[in-house]
Amino acid sequence: MSKSRLEAFSDGVIAIIITIMVLELHVPTGGELHSLWPLWPTFVSYGLSFAYVGIYWNNHHHLFQTVSRVSGGMLWANLNLLFWLSLMPFCSAWMGQNHRASAPALLYGLVLLAAAISYTVLEHTIICLQGQESLLRSLLGVGRKEHLSIVMYLLGIGLCNVSTLLAQACYVFVALLWLVPDRRIERALGKGQGKSGS
Repeated sequence: MSKSRLEAFSDGVIAIIITIMVLELHVPTGGELHSLWPLWPTFVSYGLSFAYVGIYWNNHHHLFQTVSRVSGGMLWANLNLLFWLSLMPFCSAWMGQNHRASAPALLYGLVLLAAAISYTVLEHTIICLQGQESLLRSLLGVGRKEHLSIVMYLLGIGLCNVSTLLAQACYVFVALLWLVPDRRIERALGKGQGKSGS
């Protein structure tokens, strides 16, 4: 399978995930603005989930700029990531409709954690395929944001039975942390293209 086919498939799945999420925003029965008020938790949950899916789509795009060939292991690692992302519409809707309940916030955090781990597995699968002189390994570096994200997910999951608001705040923090895309790959590849063009 070519890299472009894998990217096109991933883009299609992510587009469907976003479409399903927006379909969970049900129209209120009233025709006045105040009839939207009871739906604010659903809107907030949708906005957070949309941001997460967008972050993964953006970083997935940058990640595959370092890839020249695709392996079977990479296909499965990519499908694993897409599986966890595909659960976002369900988790988002459940948490939005039950924003004070601990179980939906817990499941949401577990899916976020699993998606983050899956993305890391995908990165390591690409690095293993590239070998000792892996371009991706040299570009990623230490990965402080990745480690902090895992810690915050675990903290959020642990706080679910204490305060769902604090748990959700942890998830929002990680989204804000990644809202500005990871530009390490883009910058490095841009410098390489600049050198080759000079």
